[in-house]
Formats: sequence, structure tokens, C-alpha cells
Amino acid sequence: MTTKALTEAEALEQYRVSLTNVEIQPEMAAGMAEFGYDTTVIAEGKTLLAATRQVFDLNKTEDDETSEAYATFKTLKEQLDAIYRLHRKKAKVIFRNEPLLLEQLGIAGRLPKAYVKWLETMRRFYNVAGRDPQIQAKLLRLKITAEDITNAMSLITDLEAARGEYLREKGESQEATRAKDAAFERMDDWMSEFYAVAKIAMEDKPQLLEALGKLVRS
Repeated sequence: MTTKALTEAEALEQYRVSLTNVEIQPEMAAGMAEFGYDTTVIAEGKTLLAATRQVFDLNKTEDDETSEAYATFKTLKEQLDAIYRLHRKKAKVIFRNEPLLLEQLGIAGRLPKAYVKWLETMRRFYNVAGRDPQIQAKLLRLKITAEDITNAMSLITDLEAARGEYLREKGESQEATRAKDAAFERMDDWMSEFYAVAKIAMEDKPQLLEALGKLVRS
């Protein structure tokens, strides 16, 4: 049901209405009790619904946290990329006649697109520049300071931490989704039988089914 007719939120609301109204509508309560759906069984359905709602809410929370963690990671990545591209451009000008230094700094070829290679290319540039005073002195010509190099290395550390946090949240979100899907599968199955029995119990009074959130044609 939740994948075909209703959204998960809509299904939860319909189930809540159904399990609430089946108890407070006397004819429906009596009719369902005759087919085994007495207050004890309905209470089981409500317990199952509460558990489903709980994992549904947890999944939404985990999704939100994943989105937030990704936004932080993405912002840092874009910031670092912009800084490095400018430094790279300047360094290529400064060392244009020093191919060995271009290789040493990792700026001889194109900037890789794949995340790990992209990150390692930047790390190499700032590590090499950061420990070589002569390179630093030359970089100063185009206003790349030692502080700029240190700040860039700090951003790399922050980016790695942000990516780690995003991947952790992503894993938790995926696990929450699996738990939610399993809970809905159990809930849908329980309610499917509930509605089938209700249809039988209310066969002579089909309009009462509308109290369960089930539309009935006149």
C-alpha cells in the first residue's frame, strides 16, 4: 500500500484513524470482535503502528542529519577547491620554467576529478610547499603566503572530518531506511488483513468502512 496507493505518512495517518475509529464506533467494534479483532487484537495493531511511526520518524531525522552533513561537506569542498585552483594557477606561472618543481608540486598535469585523487593532489601541493622555504619564497611573488598554505592544510583536515561525518550519517540513514521498510512491511501486512476482515464484518453496512478511511462507492 505505502508504495502504490499512499505515501508512508498518508498510510500512517490512515492506519491511525482506522485503529482509533474501529474502537469508538460501536457497530464496527462489535462486528470486528466477532471475527477476532477485539480490543486486545486492536491494541496489538496500535502497538505495531506506534513502532512503525517511531522508526519512520527516526528515518526522517537520519535523512535530515545526512542532508545537513552533506551540505557542510559540499561547502567545504567547494571552498577548498576554489582556493587550490587559484594557488595552482599562480604556481604554474611561477614555476613554468621549472618542470621538476611542477612535478614535485603535483601541478604538471590536469587536476583529477575523482575525489580521492583530487584531495591527494592538493595535499601534495601544500605538503611540499609547506616544508620547503625556497618554494614558499617563490610563491610569495604572487601572494601565496605561508599562512595561506597552513590554512589550506587546515581546510583539508576539516574536509576529511566533514566527509567522515557525512559517510557516518549516510550509513545510519541507510540502516534507518531498512528498519523503516521492514516495519512498514509488517504494518501493511497486518492492516491488509484488518481491512479484509472489516470488509467482511461490515458487508451489510459498507458505509461504515468510511470510518476506517476507506472510501466506499455509493
